[in-house]
Amino acid sequence: MIRVVVVDDQELMRVGFRMVLGAQADIDVVGEAGDGAQAIRLAEELRPDVVLMDVRMPVLDGVEATKRIVEAGTARVLVMTTFDLDEYVYSALQGGASGFLLKDTQPDHLVSALRAVASGDAVVSPSVTRRLLDRFVGGGGKPMRDAAELDVLTEREREVLVLIAKGLSNLEIAETLFLSEATVKTHVGRILSKLDLRDRVQAVVLAYETGLARPGVT
Repeated sequence: MIRVVVVDDQELMRVGFRMVLGAQADIDVVGEAGDGAQAIRLAEELRPDVVLMDVRMPVLDGVEATKRIVEAGTARVLVMTTFDLDEYVYSALQGGASGFLLKDTQPDHLVSALRAVASGDAVVSPSVTRRLLDRFVGGGGKPMRDAAELDVLTEREREVLVLIAKGLSNLEIAETLFLSEATVKTHVGRILSKLDLRDRVQAVVLAYETGLARPGVT
């Protein structure tokens, strides 16, 4: 069973998420919270697999709650937002969220995304993620982090990281670089390990922040 805590300051949203997720045989909603402070307490107490986290909430917002939950290692976090260009979401990704979805996402997409996060994957919507990063990562100007961080990567690993930042799947990367999908998976694993990254979302953010990938460049 995938154990989930739902966090949203609107009770109606929590009820809706609980109905959708509770209808799945492999998902158990073990708790609900109305603000970030409650979310941290529940995550520590219940140790869920995933916290479905709203970002704009009273008392403590979802960004800080995400950071603390991820740092404590109590759960993975999937962020939900009303706005696809939301500075709170970018901050949550920096803080370790395993991805984000819009609140009007179709129920089946929400369920599949939650399962992906629970299995250790990340939810990266290429079009929305790139527009978000285009807006908030340096505005196409000076990189926010030292590109020297990437010196540990081989040339091939840098190529793979650029394609990850563009939102390509392992299969698409394999086809682009004329490699097997298994080889790409190995490269991705090494990239995450060498750069001490949790998942593909953090890899995308780092690629933009160091200037390896640039806003508006395809």
